Amino acid sequence: MSMLELGYLSFPVLLVLIFLRAPIGLAMMLCGIGGLYFAMGGSAMFMAKLKTETYTTFSSYSLSIIPMFLLMGQFATLSGMSQALFKAAESWLGHRRGGVAMAAVGACAGFGAICGSSLATAATMSRVALPELRRYGYSGGFSTATLAAGGTLGILIPPSVILVIYAILTEQNIAKLFLAAFVPGVLAAIGYMITISIYVRLYPDAAGTRERQPYSERFKALIDVWPVLIVFLVVVGGIYLGWFTPTEGAAVGAAGTGLIALVSGNLNWKVFSDSIISTAMSTAMIFFIVLGAGFYNSFLALSQVPQELSSFVVSQGFSPWFVLVLILVFYLIFGCLMDSLSMILLTIPIFFPVISALDFGMTHDHLAIWFGILVLIVVEVGLITPPVGMNLFIINAMDRETPITQTYKSVMFFVGSDIVRVAILVLFPAITLFLIPA
Repeated sequence: MSMLELGYLSFPVLLVLIFLRAPIGLAMMLCGIGGLYFAMGGSAMFMAKLKTETYTTFSSYSLSIIPMFLLMGQFATLSGMSQALFKAAESWLGHRRGGVAMAAVGACAGFGAICGSSLATAATMSRVALPELRRYGYSGGFSTATLAAGGTLGILIPPSVILVIYAILTEQNIAKLFLAAFVPGVLAAIGYMITISIYVRLYPDAAGTRERQPYSERFKALIDVWPVLIVFLVVVGGIYLGWFTPTEGAAVGAAGTGLIALVSGNLNWKVFSDSIISTAMSTAMIFFIVLGAGFYNSFLALSQVPQELSSFVVSQGFSPWFVLVLILVFYLIFGCLMDSLSMILLTIPIFFPVISALDFGMTHDHLAIWFGILVLIVVEVGLITPPVGMNLFIINAMDRETPITQTYKSVMFFVGSDIVRVAILVLFPAITLFLIPA
């Protein structure tokens, strides 16, 4: 069996392991190690490869940004920032038709700017916003769908752990990726609010009303969210302006949110210990997936599968836009079945060479940034796409009274909004790239 055939054979083996419920990191590691063993004939070179691959993967300085951003999200959750964000948004938007739901989306966007995790944003904001939505007469399916969709903003609005991983895989500038993600993230929040406005006009009984808050209360609530704005500007602005590296910026953000949690009285020794342990567990899970992907991608590179696939696509004369749409549809479908990190680690080493070989009329760096933002958005859409969107199950677990079929029905409005946004960003790359220096 040739190396190329061995590489192609690894894909069905990997899918079988995943469908047998093997952890994705373990599945990729087994396929990678098995492939390397057969490719190298079980020689001493194979054993040396296992050692050097592990060292090379974890000696990357860029990976140290991940635990810092995760710790930043833990402190942000504990410091009461989620409650302050929702109260501020609710005081300004709550009196409008569908306003409390819009406030939940706005709070998710704000919390995503200091959290960087889709699932954490969805879970945290649900605890804060779900009781308020129920209190003002919002239907169960509409409430859970809104929070599931709002949770996807956590991973798009920078800082984002997934964007860091993508930057490492494609050797791109993290600061530029963060900057490119900002406008699509804001567009997502605006699109969701427009979707809510349309939904409550089609189904007036799905949303109640809330009394208008006096401006004194509104500005008071707005003042309470200043820590969020400061942390976001210092971290993202500092990274982009070159005040510190992304890793240093993540450390500054973690220290800043920890200090805010301490000042707010929500941080004691037990909470601090729990945050460190939770961060360590999440980091270990991510790093294990990264290691498994490292072995598997090393084997794929040895088998020449990405290069052969890229050459095949180019030789067929397909339109670059046709190939891009096919790849995005693939991500949309498999995003329903796998988490974002696993999808990025597994597929980018295969698809990125294909995209790089096609002519989209832009520089290599701009193409890499634009493609990364599109992939991230489409994978996140998978998190809220029935029947197996991960965010839907997280929200449903927090609201047992609402049948998940009602959530499915309502969330399709938000999926439609996402598809329209993806189409706009595909047709007009400048929306993503106009903040990026040439």
